[in-house]
Amino acid sequence: MDQSEKMQRYYRFHARIYQATRWTFLFGRRTIIQRLKLPQLNHLHLVEVGCGTGHNLHFLATEYPGIHLTGVDIAPQMLEVATRKLKKFQHRIELKLQAWAGQPADIVLFSYCLTMINPGWEQAIADTAAHLPTGSRIAVVDFHRSRFRWFERWMGVNHVRMDGHLLPELAKHFHPICQEVHQAYFGLWEYLVFVGEKR
Repeated sequence: MDQSEKMQRYYRFHARIYQATRWTFLFGRRTIIQRLKLPQLNHLHLVEVGCGTGHNLHFLATEYPGIHLTGVDIAPQMLEVATRKLKKFQHRIELKLQAWAGQPADIVLFSYCLTMINPGWEQAIADTAAHLPTGSRIAVVDFHRSRFRWFERWMGVNHVRMDGHLLPELAKHFHPICQEVHQAYFGLWEYLVFVGEKR
């Protein structure tokens, strides 16, 4: 079973409970958007990879009416939820059922996505760097690491790798504009907030 099939199988059930449960541990999703300092401009194109049920896209469409948005996900169950949630923004948001293969954009957002691409997270970062024009940005909010091995192993059962592997690879391909590590639940784990520019 390849990575795409694993994720589709995992979200076949989780799509139904995603919004009700993920707020308890997907921290920093508003922070990463704040760190982008998005201008109120037309023709800015933001692609969210692993857009899930459309949580971030709904906020972006509401707060930044001049931005064109694309959401990409490999789980049809998640996109079905997103399609319903984003119906009133359908003229501005394009949803695509596909794996990320890289495409030109002004900003590419990965929100709790890269740590679940195992294997392939390095290629996802490299593809983003290869396809973005100079001056474009990548924005990442994701799990970073935990000092507790039992928690790291438990997250692995849920297809999440969290051993601090993302930041060095991101900094290799993008010039860091914002690089933050925050604690969650009094240090049970850490999550990262990263914005980088293609030079």
